[in-house]
Amino acid sequence: MIEKIKNLFPKENEIPKDYDVKPIIADEYLLNGKIVKFKGEFQDVYSPVMVLNKSGKYEQKYLGKYPLMTEEHSQKALNAAMNAYDKGKGVWPTMRVEERINCVLKFVEELKKKKEIVVKLIMWEIGKSFSDSEKEFDRTVEYILDTVEALKELDRNSSKFIISQGVYAQVKRSPLGVVLCMGPYNYPLNETYTTLIPALIMGNTVIFKPPKFGVLLHTVLVESFAKSFPPGVVNTIYGDGKTVVGPLMESGNIDVLAFIGSSKVADILKHKHPKPHRLRSVLGLDAKNAAIILEDADIDVAVKECVTGALSFNGQRCTALKILFVHKNFQNTFIEKFVREIENLKFGMPWEDGVKLTPMPELDRVEYLKSLIEDAVKKGAKIINEFGGESNGTFLYPAVVYPVKKNMRLWTEEQFGPVIPFTYFEDIKDPLDYVVNSNYGQQVSIFSKDPKRISALTDVLVNQVSRVNLNSQCQRGPDILPFTGRKDSAEGTLSVSDALRVFSIRSLFAFKGTEENKKTVTRILKERESKFISTDFIF
Repeated sequence: MIEKIKNLFPKENEIPKDYDVKPIIADEYLLNGKIVKFKGEFQDVYSPVMVLNKSGKYEQKYLGKYPLMTEEHSQKALNAAMNAYDKGKGVWPTMRVEERINCVLKFVEELKKKKEIVVKLIMWEIGKSFSDSEKEFDRTVEYILDTVEALKELDRNSSKFIISQGVYAQVKRSPLGVVLCMGPYNYPLNETYTTLIPALIMGNTVIFKPPKFGVLLHTVLVESFAKSFPPGVVNTIYGDGKTVVGPLMESGNIDVLAFIGSSKVADILKHKHPKPHRLRSVLGLDAKNAAIILEDADIDVAVKECVTGALSFNGQRCTALKILFVHKNFQNTFIEKFVREIENLKFGMPWEDGVKLTPMPELDRVEYLKSLIEDAVKKGAKIINEFGGESNGTFLYPAVVYPVKKNMRLWTEEQFGPVIPFTYFEDIKDPLDYVVNSNYGQQVSIFSKDPKRISALTDVLVNQVSRVNLNSQCQRGPDILPFTGRKDSAEGTLSVSDALRVFSIRSLFAFKGTEENKKTVTRILKERESKFISTDFIF
C-alpha cells in the first residue's frame, strides 16, 4: 500500500490522450457584452495531479493561466452591470419573462457544445473523477432546465388577478438589481449556476467571479454568455478577492451577494457594504454534519451510507458527514466494517474507472488535515485504519480517527477532506448536545429502525438543522427540495423554486374595481401594452 501511494502519480507520457488537455491561456473576459483581451499580470494554474518533471521530481501539472484583474477592472464590470440594470429600467429587467427564458435556453444550447472541455477541466482543476465531473455537468444542465420550468409555473400562477374588498391586484415577482455571484471550488459549475442562473432569469444583472480553483472551466464559457444575453447582463472578473471583490462591496452598489464558501469570508464581505440593510444575501457556508448511529441501526446500511457521506469527492463537500457518533454497544463492529469498506475504495488518478479517492486541489489542504490528525493523536486519539493519513503530494489517504473528544480540533473544525472523526456514546443526550451546541446547523443523519426514537430525535433536530436524513447520508438533492441551514451554515434558501424567490421580490399592480379602471386594464391586457400587467400563459 505504501508503494502504491508513493507511486500514485503518472509520468507525463502515461496520461491517456483522451483525457489530456493543453494549457489554456485565458486572456479574455466578458464586459458589457463584449469579449475583451486582458493586458496585465496572470495567475498560473496547476492541477492536483502531479507529474514527473525533467529533474526527476513530481510537480503539479501546469494547466494554464487566468487574469489577475485590478480594482479598475472590477469597477468597469460594476458599471456595465449597473448600466444594464439601469435602476430597473434596463432592457433585461423589463423584458418579458418568456424572452428571458429564451435567452437562458439559448445559453443551455451553447453550454452543451462545451461539455467535453468543461468536464475535462473540472477533472483537471479540482481532481474530481471524470465520471463525477460528467455528472456535475449533466446535473447542471438539468438544473437550468428545471429552473426554466419552475419559472413558467410561477408565472402561470401569477397571471391571474386577485380580488379583495373591491381592489383588483396582480402579484408577480420583480428583480432586485446587481448580483455579485461567487461559487465554490468543490462544485465549481453546478453550485455556481444554482445561484447565477436564477439570478439572471429573474431579471437581475450579474458580476461573476469564479472560485479560486476551477477558473479555467469558466473562462471557456465566456463566449457562450456573450451569445446568449444582452450587453452588460453578465460580466466576469478574475483575480484576488481582496483586490476585485472588496471594492465592489464597498461601493454599496451590489444589491445581492450570492456566495458559497466560508462564513468568515462572508462576514468580511457583508461588513464592507456601507448599507447592509439594503444588501440581500444568499449564502451557503460552513457545516459540521453529524451522523448518529443508534444501537438498533442496520449496520451494513449505516456503514455504506457513512463511508459515502464522509468520503465522496474526498469529503470536500459542505454536505459531507464530518463527525460520527456510534453507540457504544456495537462501536467495534461498526468501526471494523467501516474501515474494511474504506479499504475497498479505489484510489488513483481522476480519469481511472471506478476511482473514488483522488488528489486534492492544494498542498496546503493536505498539511492542514495532517495538523488536525496530529492534534487529535497528541490528545489521546488514534488512527485506527492502516495507512490512514499517509500522503504523497496532493494526495492524502483517508484517516479514521478515534475517539475524538471535545478538547480536539476535529471536534469543532470543519475538516473538508478525507479525515473521519469517530466518537461513541451511551446516552443519546451526548450527540444531541453536540448538534444543539454546534455553531453550524446544516444537516444531520440518524440511523435507526425504531419509530419512537426516530420521531423523538427528529422533533428536536429539526429545530437545530435544516434537514434530518433517515438511514442515509447528508446531501443537497433532489434539487426541488429546499437547501439551507441554520446558525453559521447558511442565509437564504435554495432549490429550483426557492432560488427564483430569493433573487426577486413580490411586486403588485392594483386598482379599485371601478368600471373605468376595468376598461382601462382590459385594454392593456388585450393590446399587450405592458410586460408586467399580463395574463399570458407560457407553455
